[in-house]
Amino acid sequence: MSGCSHNCGSCSPEDKASCGSQDFSVLPNEMTSIKKIIGVVSGKGGVGKSMVTSLLAVTMSRRNHRTAILDADVTGPSIPKIFGVSGNPVGTKYGIHPMKSKYGVEIMSTNLLLENETDPVVWRGPVIANMVKQFWSEVIWAEEDFMFIDMPPGTGDVPLTVFQSIPVDGIIIVTSPQELVSMIVEKAVKMADAMNIPILGMVENMSYFECPDCGNKYNIFGESKADEIAKKLNIPMVAKIPMNMSLSAASDKGEIEEFEGDWLNEMADALEKTLEE
Repeated sequence: MSGCSHNCGSCSPEDKASCGSQDFSVLPNEMTSIKKIIGVVSGKGGVGKSMVTSLLAVTMSRRNHRTAILDADVTGPSIPKIFGVSGNPVGTKYGIHPMKSKYGVEIMSTNLLLENETDPVVWRGPVIANMVKQFWSEVIWAEEDFMFIDMPPGTGDVPLTVFQSIPVDGIIIVTSPQELVSMIVEKAVKMADAMNIPILGMVENMSYFECPDCGNKYNIFGESKADEIAKKLNIPMVAKIPMNMSLSAASDKGEIEEFEGDWLNEMADALEKTLEE
């Protein structure tokens, strides 16, 4: 970067990403073995990113792939609740063992370390970022085909830490039909480009509501612009997930693995092809 003083504290995320003066990569636990690491990101909160992360993990697990979730949304962790996982991870001299869901998805999340799951995580950015790095370096992620990283929304400290510290193979962008999403998605795309991380596809959540009685579809948030945005940014549009009461109920009960849905099959096919690369 032209004119770089090598004082990264005052740099923007884009400048840090393009600066080759520092290597922020963190080594995993020596017993960790992961074939593909996929980040699930969103430019803003409230679009169902954790839900999509969970559905992706369940889909790949059902296809007989060993699957894990690293919950990097440290201050808003919801993955354990969605999977009905509770308790505390066990640590040994070799590292920390992640918790397992009913059907074997391995999970590490801040909520599994709290005395009460409703306790707030009132930490500053550097502490949060270090926690994410510990989830990567101190946890034994053994023999995983896919790890999904549930990222916090935005383009701040934690996403930057993940992209610089962990060898992410690609990201999936989660969005919703609201009008301002175009600008938000473009920010996430530009950050991924700056970090040289491939974008595997875009998923639109809460895309529509399908009446269970008549089968008619209603665009609750207005007409979707997702296809238009994906084409403009040259991103594959891989799924549109409707608002679904059964899916919400399954998540609230911690029974996401019992829910049947095929919306992410195209994304799953694309992920399986990455194993051949």
